[in-house]
Amino acid sequence: MSNNIVFVLVHGAWHGAWCWQRVQPLLTQAGVANHAVCLTGVGERAHCLSAGIRLATHVQDVVSTVVANEWQRVVLVGHSYAGMVITQAAYDLTTLMPNVVQSLIYLDAHVPYNGESWASLQDPQVMALRIKEARTAGGGVFLPPPDASVFGLFGADREWVNRRQTPQPFGVYQDKVDIQDEVLAALPKTYIDCVSPALPSLQISRERVQAAMFAQTTKNATDFDKSWRRFEMACGHDPMVDQPQALVKLLLAAY
Repeated sequence: MSNNIVFVLVHGAWHGAWCWQRVQPLLTQAGVANHAVCLTGVGERAHCLSAGIRLATHVQDVVSTVVANEWQRVVLVGHSYAGMVITQAAYDLTTLMPNVVQSLIYLDAHVPYNGESWASLQDPQVMALRIKEARTAGGGVFLPPPDASVFGLFGADREWVNRRQTPQPFGVYQDKVDIQDEVLAALPKTYIDCVSPALPSLQISRERVQAAMFAQTTKNATDFDKSWRRFEMACGHDPMVDQPQALVKLLLAAY
């Protein structure tokens, strides 16, 4: 792996940069430069929580990090909700700094097309529940964190995540990505699918990638189809916590 490439790690909802603590040393040992971004209003920046935080805020967290550090070649890794973030960030960075984004890695994450939101990529019943939860328990400002057992974590790992999770800014939930799909179509993309247990709320994105992989076997495959690779992990939704070594092997293979 070239030292000129930086893996930019972007956490999912309710998490923070802390969730990559077990992954980063392994990447460093493998000679891979890496940086974990903490999104505004969660994790280490939970004190910044406000109703004004939007998807664009989190996208700018990533874009500004790349620009300020003057990285010339990056791999964007997005976990869960952060699939929304890295998709928009990749598009914005491509318009600012052509060729800076080398590939996208969706770690058990949402995969949006133009005009889609985190909410629209979920089952309508889940969407309605989330909106109700934000309005009642979060005062319209945040989504309360779920118990980490939902992510397939138990014992000490579950307790570790539960202690660190923070409310998720609700302003990001219904914001849509604003991209040109064709700009990102040929960019190498990898989906790491965590299947034991599979998180139901990712089913739309999971099926989207599986369809792209199937389409690769046909003569009519598009650039979007051909740009995908997919790996499976026999674990729950937070492999950076309970299977960091296996995850790092896939991250390196994905690039």
